[in-house]
Amino acid sequence: MRPLRYSINVTLDGCVHHEAGLPPDEESMRFWTAEMDRADALLFGRVTYGMMESAWRKPATGTWPEWMDEWQLPFAEAIDGAKKYVVSSTVSEVDWNAELLQGDPRDAVERLKQEPGAGLWVGGVTLPLALADLGLIDEYVFVVQPVLAGHGPTLLAGLRERIPLDLVDRQDFRSGVTALRYRPS
Repeated sequence: MRPLRYSINVTLDGCVHHEAGLPPDEESMRFWTAEMDRADALLFGRVTYGMMESAWRKPATGTWPEWMDEWQLPFAEAIDGAKKYVVSSTVSEVDWNAELLQGDPRDAVERLKQEPGAGLWVGGVTLPLALADLGLIDEYVFVVQPVLAGHGPTLLAGLRERIPLDLVDRQDFRSGVTALRYRPS
């Protein structure tokens, strides 16, 4: 059974808005590229899929935009080329190497977890909350940003039951960011 891993940037006060933390740097992009490399496929909800596609889909020209730094390219290539699944009841079509998963998310994700492979990765806010409530997440990676946002969506807000976690790894970055890897107890 391949594990489902959830990774997200989170500020010290729990904000998970994608612009609330520090701007990405070379070290953080290497970390996120490694997270993508640990997954056979990515799971997104409708909103996260749209956001990631608008930022990381390779343009039709086949050339990455000039604003993209050289150290961002490995992540861009990894996420652009990855197999993706989109869990949505409102979207009727997806592309960008993606497949739409409709119906009961529990059944769809359990089927994906039964397939052979290194792992699945989920990002975002709403879908991971639903998957955590269903007990389907096998690993949580919180990339803690040394920032107090004071606003925005918070990490797993609305979780129905407490989930005890065991710390299995910690990585400190030069920027003050700390990546904490947990597994359910």
